[in-house]
Amino acid sequence: MHHPLHRRAALGASLALLGAGLSWAARAQAPAGQPIKLGLIESLSGAFANAGEAVWRNIAWAVERVNARGGVPTRQGPRPLQLLRFDNKGQAEESLAMLRSAIDGGVQFVLQGNSSAVAAALIDAINKHNEREPDKRVLFLNYSAVDPILTNELCSFWHFRFDAHADMRMTALMQVIKDDAQLRSIYLIGQDYSFGQAVLREARRQLEAKRPDVAIGGDELHPIGRIKDFLPYASKIKASGAQAVLTGNWGNDLTLLVKAAREAGFEGRFYTFYGNALGAPAAIGEAGIGKVVAVADWLPNAPTAEGAAFYKSFRERFPKPQEDYVHVRMQLMVEALAQAIERAGTADPLAVARALESADVRLAGQRGRMRAADHQFQQPLMVGVMDRQGAPGVPFDVEGSGYGFRVVRQLDAERAAMAHTCRMTRP
Repeated sequence: MHHPLHRRAALGASLALLGAGLSWAARAQAPAGQPIKLGLIESLSGAFANAGEAVWRNIAWAVERVNARGGVPTRQGPRPLQLLRFDNKGQAEESLAMLRSAIDGGVQFVLQGNSSAVAAALIDAINKHNEREPDKRVLFLNYSAVDPILTNELCSFWHFRFDAHADMRMTALMQVIKDDAQLRSIYLIGQDYSFGQAVLREARRQLEAKRPDVAIGGDELHPIGRIKDFLPYASKIKASGAQAVLTGNWGNDLTLLVKAAREAGFEGRFYTFYGNALGAPAAIGEAGIGKVVAVADWLPNAPTAEGAAFYKSFRERFPKPQEDYVHVRMQLMVEALAQAIERAGTADPLAVARALESADVRLAGQRGRMRAADHQFQQPLMVGVMDRQGAPGVPFDVEGSGYGFRVVRQLDAERAAMAHTCRMTRP
């Protein structure tokens, strides 16, 4: 969309719970009460630490909810979920080291999302590990890595994606761009890695198909997580005469970009994947009213009583303004995992994967279902426009900024769905 915990501490906590001589086979037939271990491999330090910590809060809250109802029923009796932290520092190589630590510590379910490059590396490593060590298999649950390739060419039986992929999100954004009658020129900018490249590629394709009259005033990629001053980029955007910017940027790369654009005097719209939190609304301020557009699986101002109650309960659990970034898809992911373990009657990853292929879960007025053919979660999408808190349709603001997002488009799961090219090999 991070507080560091060192690898040694995370691994130590895992091993302390396991006991030195406990074999993997004994763990697979774990007695009632023994925790089912989830390993979060995420940027918990460095440039994207705030995004990683937001994930931690969401998943920790979802785990608390499952455990509050007694854990997950299995054939051996109820078992709680336990969430462990592994800081990958935003690096693919470090993620692979963290994966090994997690597996050695008894983790059977790996969770990651912030960076499609990391997700691709984990898919490959988990495929190889599961083939090499079938009695120590793990499942990969992905909540945010949205490069479409992950459920197409790189699709894997061991990987399940719970976020809408980039092309699905772009399709939702295009619903608004299509109706922006004033738009004549747009500037495309993104992070230079697999996801950022995929966003701009699909933006060009969909603009050509749906708004061929709109000129592309600029099309550029920048290093991810390394730019401290976006003013040179913002100056180019302003000089191009473009009336809008389209970006998949997330975390500080988005906040710093929009801050710089405001300082450069750019007054156009921002069509974003992640402009609805992590400092972006406060950075943009009044200039963003009616101009910053964000697509999400769910927004706090979703017009349902269930959604409002859900959001209020999250804010009660995490009351600090900087802790405000709730993701329904992450809650649905943990609910889907709990449902699959209960159906399988065991935490064995192979049995759970088979049950997860038919996951069907509801929460906060949202329903999501897993598509077995490519392991791409099917769910509604929303597009919101920034406005002042208290304006019609904006009862809630973001991060105490005084600004929230009014829902202007909703796509049901059927309209948000897209075809896939996955040819999955099943064990």
